[in-house]
Amino acid sequence: MEKKVYTKPTINKIEFAMASKYGSPLRTQKVRRDIDGIDVHELTEKFGSPLFVFSESKIEELYTKLYTAFNSRYKDVTFGWSYKTNYLNGICKVFHKLGSIAEVVSEFEYQKARALGIEGKDIIFNGPYKPYNDLKLAVKEGAKIHIDNFFELNDLEKIADELNQTINVAIRVNMDTGIYPQWSRFGFNYESGEAYDAIKRIYETGKMNLVGLHTHIGTFMLDANAYRLATTKLMMLKEIAEKEFNAEIEYIDLGGGFASKSHLKGIYQSPEVVVPTAEDYAEAITNAIYEHNKSKRLPKLYLETGRALIDEAGFLLTSVVGYKRFPDGKKGYILDAGVNLLYTSTWYNFNVELDKRYEGENEPSVLNGPLCMNIDVIEENIMLPPLDRGSLLTLSPVGAYNYTQSMQFIRYKPAVVLITKNGEAKLIKEIDDLATINYKEVE
Repeated sequence: MEKKVYTKPTINKIEFAMASKYGSPLRTQKVRRDIDGIDVHELTEKFGSPLFVFSESKIEELYTKLYTAFNSRYKDVTFGWSYKTNYLNGICKVFHKLGSIAEVVSEFEYQKARALGIEGKDIIFNGPYKPYNDLKLAVKEGAKIHIDNFFELNDLEKIADELNQTINVAIRVNMDTGIYPQWSRFGFNYESGEAYDAIKRIYETGKMNLVGLHTHIGTFMLDANAYRLATTKLMMLKEIAEKEFNAEIEYIDLGGGFASKSHLKGIYQSPEVVVPTAEDYAEAITNAIYEHNKSKRLPKLYLETGRALIDEAGFLLTSVVGYKRFPDGKKGYILDAGVNLLYTSTWYNFNVELDKRYEGENEPSVLNGPLCMNIDVIEENIMLPPLDRGSLLTLSPVGAYNYTQSMQFIRYKPAVVLITKNGEAKLIKEIDDLATINYKEVE
């Protein structure tokens, strides 16, 4: 079957004629009638509104582009799908099919990965809190344990005694990469010598072997050079561990944080201008490895990229349910999707696309959600033509974090659909109902 290629919506000859007649409204209206060939109205009629929609073709496109950028420069690279970014089973399965292992930050996510058939050896266990029993299970199953703090190190020493085995571990390292605010919360600090002290402690007790070094320097990182600095410091720490403690560092892990094409509030240039390319990130990291490697063998490279691989593959369809005129003159549209579903609206301006061309002049408008809260604002300044009750809007990119961070608040969480590569709209999460809400409540 011929592979489908994701394309941006185009305008037809009739719409072009309208552009000539009406001028600015057509030039400023953005329209999306379909997602991967399936009409947006057909999707909401079948699965309801609001509705999360994901494109498998776009996921594969994003994955292939980033993986090729790294693999063409550095052969021993593996992606770890970040479950916190989007832990829906249907989404995780796509990434595992593409070759990703699992990266988790909680016992819940660890259990989810195991339930999907991912073996312990193919799970990276991060996070600042790993409950003791779950940490012990992960050790038994051979997961890649990334130690976050000295209390966790204490737990692992105890687990090593209980299991009568030496445990292979990695440590998380935080550092100054020139980015403000500095992410100093996760792991042991590089500059203060805390990371060195953690390595020393590991080898003083003799209950663990250090096999990996990990860092996660931030999120939505717009400076690829920060990754060059982070990689350089990990490679320097690797050299110290190997020389002073005879460690055998098998891998380094540069975490996630690569930016997507979301439009960050407060930055007026387009994402196409400010967001580094896949090649920018790949060159920064791989060049630093080659430059600073002092061992006979190059380390394996892990990347826990989430946002950059899923954000642009996610859409939210939402309907206009009403409108009113505000005292300041703006027209306020009420949508059936609000901040309970769009957590990232705090930081990003979404791409808003209409379901058709609308006649009439654009005017300053506000997009509000359906919640009984004044903060339920999706977009507070947007130029829109007169919309009707029932008009359907497509918001994007919303693939990263919005579903996993969405709240079961006031309204039921909506259904989720994955459009497969063969053009099928596949339901991967049903809409919640009262039974969902009441499940496990105790009388």
